Amino acid sequence: MPINTLEYAKIFQQGLDKAAVQQSVTGWMDANAGQVKYTGGDEVKIPKMALQGLGDYSIDDGYLQGSVTLEYQTRQMTQDRGRLFNLDPREVDETNFVATAGNVMGEFQREYVTPEIDAYRLSKVASDAITANKAGMLRYGYTPAEATALRELKEAIKAVRSMGYNGPLVCHATEDFKMELELGIAKQLAAITFSQGGVQTQVPAVDGVPIIATATNRMYTAISIRDGKTAGQTQGGYVKGATGKDMNFILMARQVPIAITKLDTMRIFDPNTNQGKNAWQLDYRRFHDLWTLDNKINGVYVNIKDNA
Repeated sequence: MPINTLEYAKIFQQGLDKAAVQQSVTGWMDANAGQVKYTGGDEVKIPKMALQGLGDYSIDDGYLQGSVTLEYQTRQMTQDRGRLFNLDPREVDETNFVATAGNVMGEFQREYVTPEIDAYRLSKVASDAITANKAGMLRYGYTPAEATALRELKEAIKAVRSMGYNGPLVCHATEDFKMELELGIAKQLAAITFSQGGVQTQVPAVDGVPIIATATNRMYTAISIRDGKTAGQTQGGYVKGATGKDMNFILMARQVPIAITKLDTMRIFDPNTNQGKNAWQLDYRRFHDLWTLDNKINGVYVNIKDNA
């Protein structure tokens, strides 16, 4: 029976795309891309809507004419990342290829892909907020402490609410900050259900705001992406950027970030087709990016451990 590598690729692509959203702590951001147009490659079209406020109703003239402006902004996903993997045919035959390759690609995505996507997204939102430099939305030089952690978070919530955001908020916090917060209000900390990618989990919350525990190495205000080929960068992945600072937490209105991650058409070559080696070859290529629209950046508050 011929080896159907196209069907294998389809199975992997669907599974890995779903897992990327579920395994990522920032997977909830992908829900905001529901109206984004994507037809393949690295370009997307993001809708931007502008409306007008209320006007006076007149008994004689009736309603004042309003206007709706809906335009699509073409954006390019700047993150074009990939790796090639070879599996020796002595260890992988057609009968166990799916299981073995699935384990390899799943582990690769868990250990390397989703952490990088998370770190990129959070650093992008933070850097956009720092660039915007909205008054009262940045806090530098705070070291988490049991006695003050709750006040820091509530000040952040108040700041975002004061900007007019009455909808749901989400907070990403380091384990250090989360621990100090829990120590300070252990008996008062509520738990709520948080959903992303069809998976529901219980997370702690303050004033109805879910607190997503996020690894410290994903909470930088700037990261440096390794290209995988330059000397000193061959291991790939990312590191803290030269200008990066450590965040304690970042709070944002749930509607603010528009994030997309797409696994490009996955390619699988069996040993008889692979021209380079007598091995199964798996080509993994993923596009991803995040945008915060100019009219929504007010909904982001960043609490930073380092001084300005």
